[in-house]
Amino acid sequence: MKIKRHNKIMEIIANEDVETQEELIDHLREDGFDVTQATISRDIRELKLAKVLCESGKYKYVLPKMSPNDSQHIYTKALAGSIKSVASAMNDIVIKTYPGMANAIAAGIDGLHEDDILGCVAGDDTIIIIAHSTDAASGICRRLRKIAAEQ
Repeated sequence: MKIKRHNKIMEIIANEDVETQEELIDHLREDGFDVTQATISRDIRELKLAKVLCESGKYKYVLPKMSPNDSQHIYTKALAGSIKSVASAMNDIVIKTYPGMANAIAAGIDGLHEDDILGCVAGDDTIIIIAHSTDAASGICRRLRKIAAEQ
């Protein structure tokens, strides 16, 4: 349940301007997660969420800018519990996830800042990653499959 909640928090933060813990709790409850303020406080700390000032003058939670080594922990936990399949064709990679999880996983992938990844796009349950080359796509697929198998 914790992994699903963390995935949902990352998805909400990636798609919504959330200023307070109460707003985050409301979003989670709308999606069926019964959470307390103490749980959200721990989740924010574990996910290393930060607050930044927006142009509007309000603050919002954001996923941290991390090095690949720092973000690997969050990324691994999110992937391990959510990925269904990984396939590649030439320099394209398609990841199938459980419904509603693709955005959170894509945010984790973007947070890795891998040089071999040109970009990724997420739907509800599918992510498409474009790699620099066929070899790069093969390597990324292997790493993703290994992470998914560790669950």
